[in-house]
Amino acid sequence: MKKVLITGAAGFLGSHLCDRFIKEGYHVIGMDNLITGDLKNIEHLFKLKNFEFYDHDVSKFVHIPGNLDYILHFASPASPIDYLKIPIQTLKVGSLGTHNLLGLAKEKKSRILIASTSEVYGDPLVHPQTEDYYGNVNTIGPRGVYDEAKRFQESITMAYHTYHKVETRIVRIFNTYGPRMRLNDGRVVPAFIGQALRGEDLTVFGEGLQTRSFCYVDDLIEGIYRLLFSDYVYPVNIGNPNEITIKDFAEEIIKLTGTDQKVIYKPLPVNDPLQRQPDITRAKEILEWQPEIDRSEGMRRTLEYFKSLSQEELYRSEHKDFSSYS
Repeated sequence: MKKVLITGAAGFLGSHLCDRFIKEGYHVIGMDNLITGDLKNIEHLFKLKNFEFYDHDVSKFVHIPGNLDYILHFASPASPIDYLKIPIQTLKVGSLGTHNLLGLAKEKKSRILIASTSEVYGDPLVHPQTEDYYGNVNTIGPRGVYDEAKRFQESITMAYHTYHKVETRIVRIFNTYGPRMRLNDGRVVPAFIGQALRGEDLTVFGEGLQTRSFCYVDDLIEGIYRLLFSDYVYPVNIGNPNEITIKDFAEEIIKLTGTDQKVIYKPLPVNDPLQRQPDITRAKEILEWQPEIDRSEGMRRTLEYFKSLSQEELYRSEHKDFSSYS
């Protein structure tokens, strides 16, 4: 049985990856230090013989006994509310963590896929964003701790591929949504749905004219799976190019939830990107992949998940005390 290590396994994307590789017949090793992850996302896997879990920070030395065929590095805070609270840990998991896992891949002769992000494009001056665009990132701005961690992650990954001949893959993930997102993680989908379910007005930043392109999680996982088993070593955008303004998206959520809240406006955060839309030509050509689930169906599924949460979860304002992390 082939063995795969998935870091960030208790997080939103990591937990869905665990499910996919279990379904495909792999022995899955999940690893997470649970800063932002939640064991509830993977507790259904604990009873399985081909799943094991390590509570570990990949910024520290990583050891896995025996053979290891694949590594998927998805450990990282992924929303501004998190990485603004733990900026140093965010930088460390993207740099030291990636270094440790690339070293493990070299030792085990494993293929490794690292999770990069559309945030490497910063506030883009090119639209839509193609993989050969170098980006427009403020290295010392509040979001720079995440953006630059991911840019460094890409650089060291390519260095290990070029110098040590490690088999590497890089996915640039655009806005993704679906079940197991945290309601309070600060990203727009759970933020809007949470506000609607609690009967609060929906908060839009700026004039709401900034755009996002939302990809349902099942589509993203399929793209990642295909990329891992492709022969392509350079970054690939995976996302849904169906672009919408945040203002219009807020109206969609109000309509979807059948609530009558109004939209309120607050100042735009520093360096908040004004446009996000992936050019997925490369994914179509190399992976024969494109998203299949449209936003209306994906949002319906996501709403059903959030409606299933307890009142305690729905009204919880803080996920974890970050004060001990640095």
